[in-house]
Amino acid sequence: MQLNSLARSSAGLVAAGELGQILVSRDDGMSWQAAHLPQSRQAPITRTVFAANGTGLALGHEGWILRSTDGGLSWEESAFEKSNGEPLMSAARLPSGEWLAVGAFGRVLHSLDDGRSWQPHVIPGLSDWHLNSINGSADGRQWLITGEAGSVLRSDDGGASWAVVPPFYKGSIYGAVQLASGTWVAYGMRGKVHYSDDGGRSWQASSVQAPISTYAHSLGDDGRLLLLAGQGGILLASHDQGRSFQVIRKEGRASLTGINRLGDGSLLLSSDGGLQRYKPATHSAAATQGRAGVPTPTGAS
Repeated sequence: MQLNSLARSSAGLVAAGELGQILVSRDDGMSWQAAHLPQSRQAPITRTVFAANGTGLALGHEGWILRSTDGGLSWEESAFEKSNGEPLMSAARLPSGEWLAVGAFGRVLHSLDDGRSWQPHVIPGLSDWHLNSINGSADGRQWLITGEAGSVLRSDDGGASWAVVPPFYKGSIYGAVQLASGTWVAYGMRGKVHYSDDGGRSWQASSVQAPISTYAHSLGDDGRLLLLAGQGGILLASHDQGRSFQVIRKEGRASLTGINRLGDGSLLLSSDGGLQRYKPATHSAAATQGRAGVPTPTGAS
């Protein structure tokens, strides 16, 4: 099964992907059960996200949005537009309580009732490039929307207003994350990773060992180690605030789409071929050896 998203919720781990499938694990990835969905649809799910207030959203093709209040065990449909057909790629709950969802062709939706209903939303200066992700800082003040053709929008007021960042890269940017230091890291096509020390206003290229596209990230417990998942089963890690990345895993041909840390220190990886478990080396060993650990299949595959 192709799984496009892996998230942690109050119920456990939630994986979602092709044919509208959503799976939940309540034992840290050892076993999985199908979530309860209101009706059968075949639209692929691209992303699941859970907010601090307990509300979860699953986004998909055909403008599909599902809403959950029990950690992903059950879902209700809040939007579906078969005639539109444009996939939604990411969503976030802003400090105001408003939800924003972004997707193909510059599409932006917002919800003022915690995801129960949705309306089109206009961001001035936004083009019709695909929008792949929306990510916020830990304090909820700074936000970035990233997308196709190097599209980046930034907000310093909790998403109330947005400014278009001058292009610094011509390819697609699939995601971004702010580190504990305040540095932003944005990642995308063909090993192109960039970092910003001024809140996303200006960006510099990172040094990356492998020219692979990267789709997901995970922070270490100390907020410093950043892992990126990409093509060819490759994991990249940075120990210098995103300035450089080294290959710590290269296994198989699967494209890794998500990462989540488990209680035993291992990583659960979602991919276009199911789920895998991987035990990374310690910081010092990884720096010395360059790679370590052998992944073993687990859960749904």
